[in-house]
Amino acid sequence: MKSSASASKKFFGIFTRKERWGLSWRGWLILASLGFLSGTLLLLNVQPFLAETHRVNTNLLVVEGWIHDYAIRASVEEFKAGPYQRIFTTGGPVEGSGGYINDYNTSASVGADLLRGAGVPAESVQMVPSHVIGRDRTYNAAVALREWFRVHNVPVQSLNVITEDVHARRSQLLFAKAFGPQISVGVIAVPHPDYDPSHWWRYSEGVKDVLTEGVAYIYAKFFFYPSKAPDHERAAGTSQASQ
Repeated sequence: MKSSASASKKFFGIFTRKERWGLSWRGWLILASLGFLSGTLLLLNVQPFLAETHRVNTNLLVVEGWIHDYAIRASVEEFKAGPYQRIFTTGGPVEGSGGYINDYNTSASVGADLLRGAGVPAESVQMVPSHVIGRDRTYNAAVALREWFRVHNVPVQSLNVITEDVHARRSQLLFAKAFGPQISVGVIAVPHPDYDPSHWWRYSEGVKDVLTEGVAYIYAKFFFYPSKAPDHERAAGTSQASQ
């Protein structure tokens, strides 16, 4: 016993040798299979997860003004088919402008013009521009809309946000952060026409969009902590607008 104990120690007991368990080839095979299965499930479900559509009962439709023509057309169809009374466009300074110049040089203004040109009555469209450029543009656009509702005494209980494809999950999250738990935020994802969402990894556009938005959603979900809204801003509404 003494010789066995001394054999498990070296250099005056500084190092010890102990028996340990390790994976056999069967264990490594099972582990690799589980990893492959997990990766496949992630591959199949990440795009539908990011491109979420979940409508809530509301008469207010919000359109992110930076969206492309195909999403503008879908926004017009959504507005005409739904119970909406007003449509709001959001967004900050147009990219490449170097910063805020005026309200008409914003994505909100561009989106509003496109909606009117596509057949939405002018009196139903309200642009709500943000003056912020750079980081957290979606959140700041939502804050600008929240502030517009407060200043104009528009009571809001719920709203639907329409945006492009895999941006939807992040838009819903950030609008919910801006408006707080008392406002129900729905989201509508317009499918991208340039790739098949069920095989997004086969298209360069699909890979770029899913990877970019996946990383951006993780940041928004786990690492973005907006400053707390003042009480008067959090009281942006407690009853349904335009009952």
